[in-house]
Amino acid sequence: MTCFDRRDLGLLLLRAGAGGVLAAHGAQKLFGWFGGGGIEGTGQFMESVGYTPGKANATVAGLTEAGGGVLLALGLATPAAGAAAAGAMAGAAAVHAPNGFFAQSGGYEHPAFLGLTTIGLGIAGPGRISLDHALGHSVNRGWMVPVALAVTGAATALVVGARNKRARQVAEDGQG
Repeated sequence: MTCFDRRDLGLLLLRAGAGGVLAAHGAQKLFGWFGGGGIEGTGQFMESVGYTPGKANATVAGLTEAGGGVLLALGLATPAAGAAAAGAMAGAAAVHAPNGFFAQSGGYEHPAFLGLTTIGLGIAGPGRISLDHALGHSVNRGWMVPVALAVTGAATALVVGARNKRARQVAEDGQG
C-alpha cells in the first residue's frame, strides 16, 4: 500500500482550489451560473473587449475554464488541463493589463495568479491522489508537458494577438 505524503496532499489542495475556481468561472460563461452572463452575455462582453466573434470566444473560454478546471481538480490529463487553463487566463490578463497589476484597480492580478498556478500544476504533475496516477499516467506523460505548452502558447499568442490588434485599431479610430 502506498502512503501519501504531504506533497501529494498539497498538490491535491492546489488542484482542487484552482480547478474549482476555474470550473466556476467557466460555468458562469457557459450556463450563467453564479451570476454569470451565460454564452449570450459573455459573448457580448467578449465582443466589447475585442474577442470576436463573441459567442465563439465565450464558448471556447467557458469550455477551457470549466473543462480545464474540472480536469485539474480530478488530476486527469494534467499537462493539457494546466496549459489550457493558463492559456485562458492569459487571454483574461490581456483584457485587464491596461488597468495595472492589482485586482482592486481592475488589473490582471487574479488571472495571472490562476494562470501561473495552473501552468505550475501542469508541469509538476498531479501527485498520487489523482486520476492520472490511478490510470497509470496514460494521459500524463513527460513528453505531453512541452507539447501542451507549445500548442497552447501558439494558440494563445494568435488569439490574444488578434484581440490586441483589434483593440489598437478601435483606439486609433476613436482618436482620429
